[in-house]
Order: sequence, then C-alpha cells, then structure tokens
Amino acid sequence: MVIAGVVLLVVYVGSPKSVSKVSEVYPAAPEPPNTGANNGSITRVRPLWGLTYSPYNTDGSCPDVNTVTAQLHKVAAATGHIRLYSTDCSQLSSVLQAITRNNIALDVYAGIWLAAGPTRMQADLDQFVAAAKTYDTGLIKGLSVGNEDIFNGMSEATLIGYINQVRARLQAEGLSGIPIYTTEQDAKFSRALVAVSDVVEINVHTIFDGHFANLDASVQSVIQRANHIKNNVAGGKPVRIGETGWASAGNTGPSPLSLANEIAYAQKFKCAAAAAGFEYFYFEAKDAQWKAGAVASEQNFGIFNAGFTPKFDFGLLNNC
Repeated sequence: MVIAGVVLLVVYVGSPKSVSKVSEVYPAAPEPPNTGANNGSITRVRPLWGLTYSPYNTDGSCPDVNTVTAQLHKVAAATGHIRLYSTDCSQLSSVLQAITRNNIALDVYAGIWLAAGPTRMQADLDQFVAAAKTYDTGLIKGLSVGNEDIFNGMSEATLIGYINQVRARLQAEGLSGIPIYTTEQDAKFSRALVAVSDVVEINVHTIFDGHFANLDASVQSVIQRANHIKNNVAGGKPVRIGETGWASAGNTGPSPLSLANEIAYAQKFKCAAAAAGFEYFYFEAKDAQWKAGAVASEQNFGIFNAGFTPKFDFGLLNNC
C-alpha cells in the first residue's frame, strides 16, 4: 500500500493467508431500505466491477468447497469478477468447482504467491495448471504472478524471471490464452514490468496517506495516480486497479476509519472509476480476521464481516 510519496504496510510474507459467461440463477429480491445498517440482507444489484477474495477461515484454516460455494453465492450479489492471490488451500479448484457446479456468474482472476519463495511458487503454479485443465479455462480471465513483491523487497530481475517462468509453463501446457502479469504498487511499476505483463495491474491505497482532506480527494488521488500510469508508464497496455479500499475500523494515520466512511469511499470510488474507464478489484470481500496479530485496520477492509454477513446494504453503492 502506498502513502503519497511514502509507503507503509503490514506485510504477510508467508502466505496470502499469504467460458462463456454463465447466467444468474437467483430471483430478484426486494431491496432493503437504504439505511446503511447491516440487516443481514444483500440487495440484488451488483455494484462493484471486481472484488478481492481470500477464502481462509477465521482461524486461518482452509475452507471446504461447500463454504466457498456459500460465500461465492453472496459475492456474486456484489460483483461479477473476483481476484485470488494464491492457489493454496485448493482455493482455485474450489472456486472453479463452485462456479461450475452452481452456475455462479463470476469470472476468476487467479494469483500465484511469490513471497514465500520458489518452492511455494512452484506449488502454486502446479495447482494452477491442474485446476485450469480440470475446469473451464474460459472462466479464468487472468493470472497475477505475485502481489507487491517489489515493494516487499524482491528484485525486479527476480520478479521478471518468475513471470517469464510462468508464461513458459502455460505455453507448454496449452494455456497461452490466459493473460499473465504482476500486481504492484503504482510507484513501483516500471516499464520493465510493463514489458513482461499483458495487463498493468496496480494497487493504489490512499488510506495510508500522511494527510487527509476528505474522501473525495482520497478517491481522486487514486484515479489521478492510475491515469499517471496509463499515460506515462503503461505504453498503451490496459491498466487495472488491483486493490483499493477503506477499512471500517482501526488507525492508519489521519484518515478517519469507520463503517460510514468505508461505505462512502466505496460509493465514491466505484463511480469515479466507472467515469474514468478503469476496471478494478475493490479490497476486499470479507474482514481478514484470519490475519492473526494484524492491526485492526488490516482486518477490517471487508464489505462482509468475518462471518460473511454484509456490513451494509450494497444498494448504497449504486448512487453516482
């Protein structure tokens, strides 16, 4: 995560614990009143372009496919695209199985985790290939090799080597149609990374900025930084925002964290991103209580709580 010229992040380096389009099958339900309160219901509108999804149980253990299925039914009420960070816990296989067997209208953007080293990276890659060959490859719309690894200390040459290794493996396996890229903080995304990425995917967080004016300014800063990458770095390649969000609790400095501000930031950001023409993954699906020992802010970015109950009426995000 970036702080306008300074960077700050609680890092979890051991784990991210760290087709044709399918049609919807749910009947439309009446929308609850727009009070902002969590009444346990989800509106039928899907207001967000994308959402990051880490399926780990609250105690950090791996969920079974039934748990993943139940969660994805709820996620599909909020978005049509999900981003995964890894394949551990069989999460990619479970997600693809849940989508396929239950006709859930979600596209998947997969991930390979690099921060734990080459053995873990190879295991993730092997599991990705196995899952992609078992289920409809058309459900997988992209593969991010790593997440913020330059920021976390990896050399650019090492990261590029991993990306090239993954690309060669997918070509050998007959999976060359899947876009391959890395995801990095905008300040760290170089032209060398652009050269080996099919998509320029950047994480842009203003919640850690060293100053705060208002939420509108925080949102506009994200869009301005994404436009800078688009106009000065990407070289004509598509730019996607891989993460941005706002925590409902905790302390990250001067930015005021509350549920009301989480709702307001999400609403303002989705409208600004749509107006600017950016695809994005909002961070994140559920509160990350599985991040044991993390600061409160890191555990409270979810639009669902740790029990996967909506923290607010998603219909509030549809007013632009």
